Amino acid sequence: MITIDFSQRNKLGLCEFLIESIKNQILNGILTSDEKLPSKRSLAQHLGISVITVQNAYGQLISEGYIYSLEKKGFYVTNISFLGRQQNPQKKSPQTHILQNEEPSHSTTQKQNHLVADFSNNSTNGKKFPFTLWAKTMRSVLNRQDQTLLERIDTMGVPALRKAICNHLRDFRNMNVDPEQLVIGAGTEYLFSIIVQLFGQNQVFAVENPGYHKIASIINLNGAKCIPTPIDDQGIIIKQLDQNKAQVVHVSPAHHFPTGIVMPIRRRMELLEWASQSSDRYIIEDDYDSEFRFNGKPLQTLLSSGSNKDNKVIFVNTFSKTLSPSFRISYMILPMQLVPVFKQKIGFYSCPVSAFEQWTLAEFIQSGSYEKHINRMKNFYRSIRNELITSLQNCKLSSLIKIHEQEAGLHFLMTINNELSGDQIKQQLLEHGIKINLLSDYFYGQTTQSNTFIVNYSGIQKENISSIIQAMEDALLKPHANSV
Repeated sequence: MITIDFSQRNKLGLCEFLIESIKNQILNGILTSDEKLPSKRSLAQHLGISVITVQNAYGQLISEGYIYSLEKKGFYVTNISFLGRQQNPQKKSPQTHILQNEEPSHSTTQKQNHLVADFSNNSTNGKKFPFTLWAKTMRSVLNRQDQTLLERIDTMGVPALRKAICNHLRDFRNMNVDPEQLVIGAGTEYLFSIIVQLFGQNQVFAVENPGYHKIASIINLNGAKCIPTPIDDQGIIIKQLDQNKAQVVHVSPAHHFPTGIVMPIRRRMELLEWASQSSDRYIIEDDYDSEFRFNGKPLQTLLSSGSNKDNKVIFVNTFSKTLSPSFRISYMILPMQLVPVFKQKIGFYSCPVSAFEQWTLAEFIQSGSYEKHINRMKNFYRSIRNELITSLQNCKLSSLIKIHEQEAGLHFLMTINNELSGDQIKQQLLEHGIKINLLSDYFYGQTTQSNTFIVNYSGIQKENISSIIQAMEDALLKPHANSV
């Protein structure tokens, strides 16, 4: 039976302390690979806590890949023993895709002007932006009439914003980073260009396949070699990185686009172990829309993992998903050993984001307004997601549709099984005002055709869902002369 001393939890909640304690026992070999864990009820009785606390803890541990469940058998410890016990495993403290498709024909363009829904676009919903509160924050910044608003910005960004972001990451992601490590940029595209310049064109970069094509385009345009690397159901395949002789790898472990895969702890540790084997190996951790995780708490990042003892992770995130793409404010966190290299190579650059916007965002975060906005948006998108999925499951197409739900992010996968090919279904939907992309559209090179689609739902209106469902039914249930 698992024994835990809750008197040591300090300010941590019962559930969070239980999660961390079980993690540490697994990483230290106290709980061994494939060992069966006590049932939720028996562990709750043993520890004197509620069953729901144990249930939430087990759910989070499954999401992170520390344990797994077998139907009607129970919960078991994931096999990570091959990596050896980790030193100090406890934590320090508790993007729109551009497809490389051909230009649309004139007739296709006309149809897109009358779209019922654009599931190919993962833009945010502008109606929910807090205009009044943002305007109030802007006035507050201007009313100071501070000389610092007019001064030249440090290459790495306004110190106040870098500090505010670090405080936010500490409070809500359990990440302890120094503001000196943080670089502000005008969008992630700018930051990826900077990263290539930081490492040099001789480095070999790896990206996930399938994945976000824009990343590879940026790497190639900056003169470096980029190799698409296949993923499996746990994330990027480590052996392929060795075969490709990659030195820098771009991954999105919290929520992969487009598959929605969450990288489990075993693969995360393998990846960090791979990076530690050579001084020139680094991981770019893209925290793509991780704020919109609907069940459980946010997953631990690679950067804050106890296995990142060699500091080989560059963390990248953006405010385009939580606020608006038009802000073009993003940031990256460099390993401390790369900070002087950045200042030497990139230090002559001017920060591309205006000081006024940075000061406004800093105050927006520090005042707590940003946290409240994220919570509102999570509830808003959860409501749209649930409504759309429920409508799909109850419509006339329900027998043809399978939803692949990952409980996170602003998209999900949907497989449509009928006599048409994926491209034919895609065209039929477009004819009826539904623009949507296939999963196969996001592979590099040739791949097996499938009928699995990516549903980016963040840009649709809840009141339009019934019209969207009707258009889909009209497209796929009624006979069409051009369907075969």
